[in-house]
Amino acid sequence: MLALMDALATIKAFMEQGGPVLIWISLLTLVMWTLIIERSWFFRGALKGEVQDVLDTWEAREERKSWNARKIRDALISRVSLKVDVNMSMIQALVALAPLLGLLGTVTGMIEVFNVLAVTGGGDAKSMAGGVSQATIPTMAGMVAALSGVFGNTYVTNTADREKQLLEDRLTMDH
Repeated sequence: MLALMDALATIKAFMEQGGPVLIWISLLTLVMWTLIIERSWFFRGALKGEVQDVLDTWEAREERKSWNARKIRDALISRVSLKVDVNMSMIQALVALAPLLGLLGTVTGMIEVFNVLAVTGGGDAKSMAGGVSQATIPTMAGMVAALSGVFGNTYVTNTADREKQLLEDRLTMDH
């Protein structure tokens, strides 16, 4: 229990050093990874049922070679593709937004440094150090969030593309 309290105190101190932008980066990272995990669970669970329903619908057709059959096949693939692509653009947007929030933290931290310079005339190094930490910590956090998001986004994007291609391959037009 004591270790948990120490960890929470360390996190609180880190968040205070990073300034208010660090809270936004943390929330963005939480939302981004929640969406990535949700997509991963969807691919491992509910998608199998969706694909099976489409395969059953397609296999129930007697004729699969006509123009109408091709359009029905395209519609079935499109419906599953829409479900597969849910929140994918949101994940990409959050990955792109993370370093921008880090840069916002840099700017607000530097404003703090310049404010200390203006008030003290440059003589208070300790106060300036607080502004410098407010400038560097959010930058680092934004880059870490974006980098981790790139890996997560790559995984779910590749999985989504593979699942859509597998569905297309399984919906044969042979008879």
